[in-house]
Amino acid sequence: MSHESQSKSWCFLVEKWKEKALLALKDRCGELLTLIKWVIMAAFVGLGVGLVGVCFHHAVDWATELRLAEPWLLFLLPVAGLLIVGLYHLAGVKEDRGTNVVLEAVQGKVPLPFRTAPLIFAASTLTHLCGGSSGREGAALQIGGSIASGVGEKLGFSDVDKQTLVVCGMAAAFAALFGTPLTAALFTLEVVHVGVMYYAALVPAFLSALAAVILAGRLGVSATSYAVAEFPALTGMSLLQTVALGVLCALAAIFFCQGMHAAHRLYGRLFSNHYLRAAVGGGIVVVLTLLSGTRDYNGAGGEVIAAAVAGQAVPWAFLLKILFTALTLGAGFKGGEIVPSFFTGATFGCVVGPLLGLPASFAASLGIVAVFCGVTNCPISSIFLSYELFGGQGLALYAVGCAVSFLVSGYGGLYSAQKMVYSKTKPEKYKKRD
Repeated sequence: MSHESQSKSWCFLVEKWKEKALLALKDRCGELLTLIKWVIMAAFVGLGVGLVGVCFHHAVDWATELRLAEPWLLFLLPVAGLLIVGLYHLAGVKEDRGTNVVLEAVQGKVPLPFRTAPLIFAASTLTHLCGGSSGREGAALQIGGSIASGVGEKLGFSDVDKQTLVVCGMAAAFAALFGTPLTAALFTLEVVHVGVMYYAALVPAFLSALAAVILAGRLGVSATSYAVAEFPALTGMSLLQTVALGVLCALAAIFFCQGMHAAHRLYGRLFSNHYLRAAVGGGIVVVLTLLSGTRDYNGAGGEVIAAAVAGQAVPWAFLLKILFTALTLGAGFKGGEIVPSFFTGATFGCVVGPLLGLPASFAASLGIVAVFCGVTNCPISSIFLSYELFGGQGLALYAVGCAVSFLVSGYGGLYSAQKMVYSKTKPEKYKKRD
């Protein structure tokens, strides 16, 4: 090859290298700009939604304290149901699908109107004020998602970016209420599509959750945590016992979800009028409360969860909580199912765990995360939840319990909008049976 030909070849290679280098630099600059954009937006959404989440936390706490101080408020539950239905009808919402709407918004199927936030805020507070059996995380996801979606709409974001903002809002609200930012971020990434995480929103979700939890801490909202009295040593026997409890918690999770869905269907068949449905449902919960002789099953039941983790629970408590929650939410009251699932898991584990040879306190804590995993189909979030609620001790056993519950709980769950992408038993895409 002549000197001139070699020179041309070298020039060609240099030009190609320059072209590739410029393209790589352009890509890195684009990624850096994207990072800067989402750092700013995640902080903005995290702080804004976190502030609303703190207000919601205080509103629910105020409603709970007032209900406990004034027991007669329970008898206003049917009236509260009428007010909730009226609020939604005035806002033009004829059929509220709850958290499913938020999941569909992340999937890009439906818009998430801003009015969802004030509606669910007021309705959930009314539910807790008058003794409906409900949580608050479902409301938090809707509050955070709708606020973030409204921000994206005002700023002219694309549909794809608005979906990411909805994830940020969900993570921020969840984190502000529970003080569990890692679980909050991972849950919002994991819950939409089972088997596939929404990795594009990984940075924004974590940053918004952390911003919200820092703000909540500064404003006096303490993180949710429980002290487990005794952890079993990691042995072959404790592993088998954990697997057995994981299987039973999966069955409890299936029963929980079936109870929620059955109540919705039954109310729908018996009462086409939403006002009548809410009034009758509220009345049934009032009567059941009087018959049970306790107020343990009204509201979220945080005290009962704490007692179960301490090693004390009534054997039938988990069944009554499922019944009370299904009758409350099925009638149209608002809040959420996750904390009731904690109640169910804690009391169930506390009672069943010792029969398997596990310490009651540890079994109750395992029941919380294993039932949560079974109802949401979110194993990674559930493992992180165990870390944030109970600390790092026993993490391996918690992971096994959650994994078993995830596998055995099947392909149902709390949210009908949740998409099953991959099989739980084979490395292939999930094919729904006809």
